[in-house]
Amino acid sequence: MKLGMLTACLPDQPLEQIASWAAGQGYEALEVAAWPAIGDRPFTASHLDVASFGEREADSTRALFDQHGLTLSSLAFYDNNLHPDPGERKAINDHVAACIDAAALLGCPTVGTFVGRHPGRTVAENLRDAEEIFPPLVERAGEHGIKLIVENCVMEGWHPDGYPGNLAYSPELWEWMFSLGLYLNYDPSHLMWMGIDPVEALRPYVDRIPHAQAKDIQLFPDKRHRYGWPGKAVVREDPFDVGWWRYRVPGLGDVDWRRVVDTLYEGGFDGVLSVEHEDPVWGGTEDRIHTGLQVAHRTLRPLIVA
Repeated sequence: MKLGMLTACLPDQPLEQIASWAAGQGYEALEVAAWPAIGDRPFTASHLDVASFGEREADSTRALFDQHGLTLSSLAFYDNNLHPDPGERKAINDHVAACIDAAALLGCPTVGTFVGRHPGRTVAENLRDAEEIFPPLVERAGEHGIKLIVENCVMEGWHPDGYPGNLAYSPELWEWMFSLGLYLNYDPSHLMWMGIDPVEALRPYVDRIPHAQAKDIQLFPDKRHRYGWPGKAVVREDPFDVGWWRYRVPGLGDVDWRRVVDTLYEGGFDGVLSVEHEDPVWGGTEDRIHTGLQVAHRTLRPLIVA
């Protein structure tokens, strides 16, 4: 197992700068953000332009990683592959395909995305849509020896009523995903607020988890008594502000990382555990983000066998 980080928390820094800093801090791998540069959505970045990626770009990227002794663990493009607008949906599906092609040039083992959801259709209808969209992408990835991985983020802010906006949030849905040839990019933080034990959920599926993310979560049960499980309803200016929990860097929340890492090892996981920094306390400036990443490293490094 190696300890890495997702680059999306530093959207204004070039990949060269991130790689140098990460290696200097003892990180061993990078999960590289590969969203298209078409907006300023939080926690997204465009550190590789996969839409115009070729052998020259692949050579320079590999050289950068070799220079710093880093592993490229995954290309990250987490967007709504079931977007309700047909044009947007096609553009997102096409960008996943471009990520797969870039990963093939780079020798990168995984590409990460979301299933997503059309909020105007039932869950059953969404699953049927996904069963048409994903097999060609899975086949494309498989031809290059790449695994297409889906993070179990709930993405409640994508749904107008705060319901799950990414149909990958539970072990039941993971088994459905696996039937399509998809793999899981496991993140325990999302399971915690849904009332799912992240270790018991993890244990049966380690062999379908080639990559994992390390994000923590701080729960405020007293506030849940006011808002209920779905979160704020009357005043909710930020669709992702549920009001009774917040993400933290590993070590500052409620996830038991000793049990999580031990369960990954017990199940034979030998991939990258990638820190995903979305902590509002250690955010806002690049210096504070760096501090948060250092806290995460100090928390997780002692748990990983050198």
